[in-house]
Amino acid sequence: MTSAISRPLVLGLETSCDETSAAVLDGDNRILGHVILSQDVHEVYGGVVPELAARAHLQRVDGVVDEALAKAEVTLDEIDVFGVTAGPGLIGALLVGVCWTKATAWALDRPWVAVHHMEGHLFGPVLEEAEAEPPFIALLVSGGHTLLLHATAWGEYELLGQTRDDAAGEAFDKVAKLLGLPYPGGPSIQRLATEGDPTRHRLPRPMLRRNQTVDDPAYYDFSFSGLKTAVVELTRDLGDCVGAEVPHVAAAFQEAAVDVLVSKTLRAVRETGCGRIVLGGGVSANTWLRHEMGRRLEELDADVGLRAVHHASLRLSLDNGAMIARAARFRFDQGEQAGFDQNASASLPFPGLRTGSRTGTSSRT
Repeated sequence: MTSAISRPLVLGLETSCDETSAAVLDGDNRILGHVILSQDVHEVYGGVVPELAARAHLQRVDGVVDEALAKAEVTLDEIDVFGVTAGPGLIGALLVGVCWTKATAWALDRPWVAVHHMEGHLFGPVLEEAEAEPPFIALLVSGGHTLLLHATAWGEYELLGQTRDDAAGEAFDKVAKLLGLPYPGGPSIQRLATEGDPTRHRLPRPMLRRNQTVDDPAYYDFSFSGLKTAVVELTRDLGDCVGAEVPHVAAAFQEAAVDVLVSKTLRAVRETGCGRIVLGGGVSANTWLRHEMGRRLEELDADVGLRAVHHASLRLSLDNGAMIARAARFRFDQGEQAGFDQNASASLPFPGLRTGSRTGTSSRT
C-alpha cells in the first residue's frame, strides 16, 4: 500500500496565481523533473486577472504535468503521493489544481495532500540548502502575504507579525504601475533602482519607530499602504519632473520597503535569540533584500548564536511545484492525507500556526 512507503515519489502541483507548475521529487527530496509556466497575458493589465489566470491553468495543467513527468523519466502510474496548493490564492486558479489532483488521485487510488501555499514557500530554501532547517525566523513575502514567523520545528510556527493592509509584493506591483513600469513590479523596480539614488527622496518607514517595544502590537507587524501613498504624493509633487526622477523614486521605495522588512526580522532575531533566517516568497528574490538582510544580521549587536540567511534560488523563490511537493511529503510523513470532500479555499488556515504570546499580535492568519 502507498501509505506504507517510507519515501514515496511525490508530484507537487501549483496553480494558486499565475504560474502553472509541476514537480516530481524522489525519496531523497531531489527534484527529478520541474516545470514552471508563467502567464504573460496579465502584463497588459498591470496585474493578475483572476478569470484569465484560471482559464490559462485549465489549458496548460495537463501539458505541464506531462513535461515534468517526462523530465523525471517516470510515468503518472509511478507517482505514490500527489500534493497540490489548496490555498490561499485565487479561488478559480486553486480549483484547477485541486480538481485535477483529486481526480487523478481517485483514478489511480493514490493519496493526495492539500498544501498551504505559504508553508510551501517555507520548504523552498531547504530543497537547495540542507542547513535551512528549524529553528529559524522566517520572513515570507509575496504578492499576497507578508508574514514573520518563528519556526521551532517543521509544522510548529509562531506568528510574530504580518501585514495589516497591502502585502510587500502587492506594494511593489502598485508602485511600479504608478511609475509606468511593466508588470510584475518587483523585478522592474529592482532593475531601475540600480540607476537611482535612494537618498534623493526620503520616504517613510510605516510602523517602524525606534521607541517601540515588544509589548507594542505593531512591533512586528507591517503596513505598506502608507508607503504606497507617500510615493503617490511624491510623484504628484514632482509634477513634470517625475520622468527624470523615476529611477530615484524606485530606489527610494525599494530602500524603504527593504528597511522595514529587515528591521522587523532582526527584531525577531534579537528577541528570540535565533540567528538563522529563512526568506521565502517571490519578494525574497529581491537582491537588495537579500544583501541587506545578510549585512545587517552580521552587524547586529546581539548574542544570537549561529548567523545565517537562507533563501532559494530565483526559480524556487517564485511559485513552483517543487516546494509544494516538499511540503506535501512532510505532511504525508506526518500521516496527513486529504479526503475527497476537501476543496480549495482562498483563506486556508496556515497549519501549525499559533499566535505569538509575547507580541500581542492578533490571531489573524
